[in-house]
Amino acid sequence: MHLPKITLRVVLQTAMMLAIGAIGGLLAYWVRWPMPWMFGALLAAGVTVRLVQPVSLSDYDFPMDFRTFFVALIGVMIGTQVTPDLLSLAGELPITLSALVLFVVAAHAGNMAIFHRIGGYDRSTAFFSGTPGGLMESIFMGEAAGADTRILTVQQFLRIILVITLLPVGLSLWIGHPVGSAAGLTIGGDKPPVTPVALVMIAITAVLGLWVGRRIRLPAAQLTGPLLLAAAATVTGGLDLHLPFWLIATAQLVIGVSLGMRFKGVDAGLLRRSLWLAALSVSYMLLLGMTFAIVLERLTGIAFLHLFISFAPGGVAEMSVVALSLAANPALVSLHHVVRILITVVEMPLAAKVMGLRPPRF
Repeated sequence: MHLPKITLRVVLQTAMMLAIGAIGGLLAYWVRWPMPWMFGALLAAGVTVRLVQPVSLSDYDFPMDFRTFFVALIGVMIGTQVTPDLLSLAGELPITLSALVLFVVAAHAGNMAIFHRIGGYDRSTAFFSGTPGGLMESIFMGEAAGADTRILTVQQFLRIILVITLLPVGLSLWIGHPVGSAAGLTIGGDKPPVTPVALVMIAITAVLGLWVGRRIRLPAAQLTGPLLLAAAATVTGGLDLHLPFWLIATAQLVIGVSLGMRFKGVDAGLLRRSLWLAALSVSYMLLLGMTFAIVLERLTGIAFLHLFISFAPGGVAEMSVVALSLAANPALVSLHHVVRILITVVEMPLAAKVMGLRPPRF
């Protein structure tokens, strides 16, 4: 692999952008915004390159090899959600997990129609903008498939932002008390401190998963390789790879800044169009998820709200925290969201090939 030349100027520019992203992350964390370190950093970096436009960044591109390692760490974090408890639940929930496949296909097809026919995006950009999960995977596969990465990044982040802010707010108003991050809850807050040996094992899992993923040509290998390796390591219960809060926050910060840099050249018109299309797409997916939840409640006896949260196309961590607020089983919710990501990763390249789109290359 060819590595770009890293100069002192690039190091200083990267450090400056990370500092700006950290300020945005701190502000987002202070106001209890969901996924604050990623969204706060993305917003701060996006505002910097879109509105401030400092001359010192005119020829700067965020170093992608630096970002790749932190993407791998996010893959490890998601993979650690596949615990023995989740596997025991999976055996008891074949109906809901089968329904999840139908949900992903229906949501993706409807979203592509919204973005292509109503939004006017080209088929490749509409296809990868319309995935109902797997934010990072969709962006990375879309990049490789020739989609417009500016539009793709904006639409995917707007999907997550709308779901993980509007859904907890709506549930809070309905139930009468705060839920999710607004309630001050976190996933994994009761974990013991991570030892230096554990940090080394986390890093090894990330690097080895990245290498294996690329070696066997997995889709979005920088994320799915570490994800699958971490899942295999933790599912037996013999190895605890949980990431400490500061490491997760750092990974989200780096990824948020790198994605925020892509707002160079994004005009206000594109943002306005992306926002209303995202609102239409999210409304469609929430109504679809609500329909699935109503039907599945009658078939399985699982509470409607628990199923609705499991099918809401938001982030794994935030939806699990919302479940915790409602005295639901976070493992049940995490299972459905992890499986939704895996289904999306498998479905994307297969559907792209069937539709005659340029297949992702890695």
